[in-house]
Amino acid sequence: MTSRLVDGFGREITYVRLSVTDRCDFRCVYCMSEDMQFLPRHQVLSLEEIHRVGKAFVEMGVTKLRLTGGEPLVRPNILWLVEKLAALPGLRELTLTTNGSQLAKLARPLFDAGLSRINISLDSLDPARFRAITRTGNLGEVLSGIDAVQSAGFERTKLNAVILRGRNDDEILPLTDFARNRGLDLSFIEEMPLGAISEHDRARTYISSEEIRRIIQQRHPLLAATDQTGGPSRYYRMADSASRLGFISPHSHNFCGTCNRVRVTVEGRLLLCLGNEHSADLKQVLREHPDNDIPLRNAIINALPLKPERHYFNLDEDEPRIVRFMNMTGG
Repeated sequence: MTSRLVDGFGREITYVRLSVTDRCDFRCVYCMSEDMQFLPRHQVLSLEEIHRVGKAFVEMGVTKLRLTGGEPLVRPNILWLVEKLAALPGLRELTLTTNGSQLAKLARPLFDAGLSRINISLDSLDPARFRAITRTGNLGEVLSGIDAVQSAGFERTKLNAVILRGRNDDEILPLTDFARNRGLDLSFIEEMPLGAISEHDRARTYISSEEIRRIIQQRHPLLAATDQTGGPSRYYRMADSASRLGFISPHSHNFCGTCNRVRVTVEGRLLLCLGNEHSADLKQVLREHPDNDIPLRNAIINALPLKPERHYFNLDEDEPRIVRFMNMTGG
């Protein structure tokens, strides 16, 4: 075990999000443009390189890894990576964020490979609206995937819902009741201003976590929860349900003071902050030293001073500060 990862503000990095692909079978309106140009194959990390990165982080004290995309389950041989990462000594939790489209066939193999938990995006329970938000998604496939996850034996499965005013804000209570009825957790997410989009005006569709909580409180009184998952959600409980409701609030409640995470994009950029472009190129180090991980660990340590104290999202700007889309960032 080498020295642990502590940034310039005393925050220990124990959680890393690893993007395994920028590709996705959905085209969600808040995540990417409809006509996305994806990276050439030679620019993305191999699964073996992603495993090396995960292993290096765990050796430096990281206890939680999350696989993201794009859509991670469209990456060929993803089960090999899950099995290799899950076996790393010292890793307490290996999780995955998915749109759910591939879960009907992959939920059980993922469980058997050692995956700990799954987060599933679900922005609408109306098939036509779901299709409009995702542009290509089939709600029935995702619901079947949720069934498969619960049948496979996963616990504390969580749904993620991005709420857009005028688009799906009338589904806040139906989504809450769906989670309650299925025994699932649910996080509501304020839209992240990443990448330039023309499909909607982010300032007009913005709805705060506080407003969402007020709507839920009309039916389900909320109690602040003390448990933490290591992520950015602030959790609440309901007295008559085991489901937790989380709120991820990059605009209305800056969560940077307790940030314990970094991201690695599929092209090997170590992103020190979701809302900043500060990064280090790990791909070059990986390929210059294919048989030696010491330079990789040193590159990670040397990048920590790039991690800023906080991000600054501003919905009123004509152009977003961060031009990369969420699928390029690692969701």
